Amino acid sequence: MLTGLTRWTLRLLVVAMGAVLFLSILAVGCVLALAWGLRLMWARLTGRPVASWRRVDPRGAWNQATRSTARWTAHAAGTARAGGARLRQVADVTDVQVREVR
Repeated sequence: MLTGLTRWTLRLLVVAMGAVLFLSILAVGCVLALAWGLRLMWARLTGRPVASWRRVDPRGAWNQATRSTARWTAHAAGTARAGGARLRQVADVTDVQVREVR
């Protein structure tokens, strides 16, 4: 009987801890949503544009990624040429025809 009582007590304790965690995360989400809504409402009342909380410019990341492709493609082309040179150095392979890598 003591084992069963202990088991049910632990189950209730774990469920209560899960409920507290869920409700605290839900409360934080509600507070953030309320702050965001009040900020939006204040901006509309004053006629100002709503500034983003993010300080990241997605265009900047896109431009940086597209500019850096030349560096990566040049590296890949150099590796492919080096791989072809290594294949030509192996003299005992007779059943493979070496072709240029494009």
